[in-house]
Amino acid sequence: MRILFMGTPDIAAFCLKELLQTKHEICGVFTRADKPVGRKQVLTAPPVKIVAQEHNIPVFQPNTLRNGEAEEIIRNLAPDLCVVVAYGRILPLEILNLPKHGCINLHVSLLPKYRGSAPVQWAVLNGDKETGVSIMFLDEGMDTGDVLKVAPISIGENETSGELFEKVTEVGAKTLIETIAEIEAGTVVATQQDHSKATMAPMLKKEMAEFTFAQPAKKLHNLIRGMNPWPIAYFMYEGKKVKVTQSRVVDGNAPAGTILNTNPFVVACEQGALQLLEVVPQGKRPMDGAAWSAGRRFATGDKIQL
Repeated sequence: MRILFMGTPDIAAFCLKELLQTKHEICGVFTRADKPVGRKQVLTAPPVKIVAQEHNIPVFQPNTLRNGEAEEIIRNLAPDLCVVVAYGRILPLEILNLPKHGCINLHVSLLPKYRGSAPVQWAVLNGDKETGVSIMFLDEGMDTGDVLKVAPISIGENETSGELFEKVTEVGAKTLIETIAEIEAGTVVATQQDHSKATMAPMLKKEMAEFTFAQPAKKLHNLIRGMNPWPIAYFMYEGKKVKVTQSRVVDGNAPAGTILNTNPFVVACEQGALQLLEVVPQGKRPMDGAAWSAGRRFATGDKIQL
C-alpha cells in the first residue's frame, strides 16, 4: 500500500523505521515544524523528519491542517492509508476521509483508558500493573475511534515512565505493522470503544513534581517513577530542590520526614518508608542517596522535613 506517515517524536521515528523495512511505500511524511533546542536554541528537526530525509521521502511541515493546503498535498500523494503516531495535531474530517483505508493511530494505552497526551506516565503514576498499546481508526474526537488491535504490556513495580516507554515503543511498532497487514488483507476487525469507561491522561506539568513525605510511601514511589524522565519528582530541603530519580518502598514506622537509616538512606512517610536510591541536589550531579545523606551529616532520627 501507499502509506502517508504522520508523526513527530522518537516513538514515531522508530515506527517509521520499522515501516520502511516492510513492502509498503511511504509516499510522504507530515511532521511538526523544526524547533529551537537547548541553551543555544539551535533550530532542530524532529526525529521523524531526520529519518524521512535519510530515505529521500518527501517531508511536509504545515502549520495547520485546516486551510486547504494540507488537504491538497494529501490528495496529490493519493495514499491508501494514513498512519499517525504522536503527530501532535488533530486531523480534520476532510483529511480523515481522503485515504482509501482511512487513518489509523498508535495510542500507548489500552483504550478507552488513558485518552490524551501522557498515557504512559499516568499508568505509572497510578501504580497500574499493566498498560499496553491500541491501534485505532481516527475520528474527529480525542482518541475515541474504533479499536483495531491491542497488545497488553506489564509494568514492573520499580519501572519508570522512561523505561516503560521503551517497551511500549517496540511493542507499538510491531502491533502497528501487524494491523496494517490485516487492513491490506481485509481481515481487520474494528471494535467500538466503551466511552463510559474512558479516563483521561493530561500532559504533565512541572508543578506536579514537588512532594513532601507526608504521603504514603507507595504513592511517592509511583510519583518518582512516573515523573522520570520528566519533570523529575523533588522535595525541598533548606530552600533548595532535591530531585529523586530512583526509590524503593521499604518497611518503616515513624513520623513522616524522619530519617530511619542513613546508609541506605531511608525516610519515613505517612505510611511506610522510602529508600532514596539516587538524588540530584540542586545545581549538582546525580548521586547515591546515602552519599547525599553523608554529605549532610544526617543521623538516624533526624527530621529531613517537618
